[in-house]
Amino acid sequence: MPQAKGEFEVRRSLEPGCDMGDGVEAGHFRFDKQFSGPLRGTSVVHMLAVGTPVEGSAGYVAIERLAGTLEGRSGSCFLQHNGVMDRGVPTLSLAVVPDSGSDGWAGLCGRMAIDIVDGRHYYTFDYGFRDAG
Repeated sequence: MPQAKGEFEVRRSLEPGCDMGDGVEAGHFRFDKQFSGPLRGTSVVHMLAVGTPVEGSAGYVAIERLAGTLEGRSGSCFLQHNGVMDRGVPTLSLAVVPDSGSDGWAGLCGRMAIDIVDGRHYYTFDYGFRDAG
C-alpha cells in the first residue's frame, strides 16, 4: 500500500457545546488544516469531545472533509476520527470513510496516523485506490 508522509498546520476554534446529560457537556471544536508534502490540500474537521472525572480519560469523535491533490489526482474525501484517552494513554483510529472519495479520489481507501512533535503536526497516510464501482 502506498504511503504519504508530510506535515500539516492546524487552527482550532471552539464552537457551541452540547449537553450530553448527567451534567456533562461535550466540547465542539472546529479545526482548519493545511497539508503539505505528497498530500497537498485543506480540510475542515468538526469534533465532539468529552472528558471524565478521572484525570487523563476522555474521548472524541470527528468527521473531516479533506480536499486536495495526491499522486497528481485531485479530489476530496471524508475521514472519520475515533480517539480515546485512557488515563493518559492515547489511541486514535483515523480512516477514510468508504466510498467517500470524489473526482480523482474515487475509490480512495486508507488510514492516517497523526504525530505531534515539538508542537508540529505530521501525518502518515497509508492509502490505495480500489474500483469505485
